Amino acid sequence: MISETQESVQLLNTAIIKSKEKKIDNNFEDRLAEACHSPEMEALSVAITFLAEKRKISRDQAAISLIERMRELDSIWNDYVMMEGISNLKDLLTKSNRPSQQQ
Repeated sequence: MISETQESVQLLNTAIIKSKEKKIDNNFEDRLAEACHSPEMEALSVAITFLAEKRKISRDQAAISLIERMRELDSIWNDYVMMEGISNLKDLLTKSNRPSQQQ
């Protein structure tokens, strides 16, 4: 027989996996064209030029530097969110493993 805590852990694990599922749109060309003609890409182009001039590097190097920095930030936040989730799971498991207090 599975305990309530084990069942909760299984439910949480399933929820984590399901929350990562995304509907994949196979229309890559349209998605890419839309993304490349967006205001965000215009802003990134300005940022690339600015960084290239400020650091006196090529636009290629500036673009790579910006992407690497964004990936670093994304990785840091992914780690932070993961650690928050682990901490919450530990708290949940600690609370569920305590004997019930009778009054």
